[in-house]
Amino acid sequence: MNYRMMAYILGNIMQVEGALMGISALMAVYFAEIGELKAFLLTIALLVVLGTFMKWKVPKNRRIYGREGFVVVALSWVVMSFFGALPFYFSGAIEGLMNCWFETVSGFTTTGATILSEVESLPSSILFWRSFTHWIGGMGILVFVLAIMPLADERSMHLMKAEAPGPVVSKLVPKIKSTAKILYGIYIALTIIEAIFLFAGGMPLFDSVAHAVSTAGTGGFSVKNSSIAAYDSPYFEYVITVFMLLFSINFNLFYLLLIRDFKAVFKNEELRYYLIIVGFSTLVITANIYHLYPTLESAFRHSVFQVATVTSTTGFITANYEYWPELSKTILIVLTMLGACGGSTGGGIKISRFIILLKLCLREVRHIVHPRAVNIIKLEGQKLNEETIQGTTGYFITYILLLFGSFILVSLDNYDFVTSITAVITALGNVGPGLSMVGPVENFGFFSGFAKLVLSLDMLFGRLEIFPMIMLFSPSIWRRD
Repeated sequence: MNYRMMAYILGNIMQVEGALMGISALMAVYFAEIGELKAFLLTIALLVVLGTFMKWKVPKNRRIYGREGFVVVALSWVVMSFFGALPFYFSGAIEGLMNCWFETVSGFTTTGATILSEVESLPSSILFWRSFTHWIGGMGILVFVLAIMPLADERSMHLMKAEAPGPVVSKLVPKIKSTAKILYGIYIALTIIEAIFLFAGGMPLFDSVAHAVSTAGTGGFSVKNSSIAAYDSPYFEYVITVFMLLFSINFNLFYLLLIRDFKAVFKNEELRYYLIIVGFSTLVITANIYHLYPTLESAFRHSVFQVATVTSTTGFITANYEYWPELSKTILIVLTMLGACGGSTGGGIKISRFIILLKLCLREVRHIVHPRAVNIIKLEGQKLNEETIQGTTGYFITYILLLFGSFILVSLDNYDFVTSITAVITALGNVGPGLSMVGPVENFGFFSGFAKLVLSLDMLFGRLEIFPMIMLFSPSIWRRD
């Protein structure tokens, strides 16, 4: 293990987090929120001092191998979440360190589950930091650091693989640094465009920016108690629906659009599956809830918004779907588990993994029928190696084990089955709302400290796709070579 290099990377990340937190500190200055300004400045000072100490001596060996990459990414997210929680704690905006930790982990992992029942009374700078954590965590802070700092050689790909969602992670261009810059350039551009559209439609500037960064990270924290429903605006709902879907698509496709490789975009297998799933789910739910709304358009609008918010794992709401028919609620829970596309800011199992598992099942059936036939699994026209197939299978099995294990632990709080299981599903999927007591208009504040710890760890497991977090608890990983 290259401990010196790991400390150097963590130091960089802490300094970057301090710099990003400075934006919220400026918000506190603008809104004259003195107590919150002190909380931000104290946290920034801690991040800068500790970060400088950790990177005081530049390591001679700057190589990052697989295990270092996975471990440093997991550590980065834990450290980032701890320090990100301190402004909430120091300012007193959220009571209790565990509640602050839960809210921050939910923010950085873009889950959007909250322990707060009332957010509109919170200071504006705190509200912005709460939403901004989605934007920071959406693309991944390691990707951001790779974009602005030369950390290592091409082995830096191990960092991107550990943090980027999906079974297959590839470079857009030969250099990792250039790839990271392109990804963040697209990310920033789409965020700004959405904010402009919202502001142009009459949403206040602060609200527009807060909802744009929250949408970009597919997080779902809103500055309103009733989320997007508070605006009662079909225009806002359609704009946010479109951008939730855009941010749930593999960012590589946007790069292909920029270089005018339209054929590759239209041939993308994962995108086709994703659009079919979204379209079919929207039509079924629209038909299922049509009798609850005055017009077909309103039924469609609420249906497509909730499908988009769940499958993109954003978590905004425009309707309390707790009162929708069971078929609609079942579809939404299934979409919660499936999630978005690989290489997006969305969570869940990922559509690409679903495709691989589906093709694996079909291969086994064909093998039984024709034992001597050679059955190859392809994704996007490329043959998948057995390592990727085994990794996908291993991920799914581990996901199910983690789901049931967490469900048992959360059930110790003795709440009803639907509340406990959907709380775990939505935490692992980084979605936010579940059903029953954790439904779209409810919150997670009633859970015990232990259950909140389990659920916050599930959020980290879900965002980092399980294995980096598991490696933190493996004693063999920490042995020196």
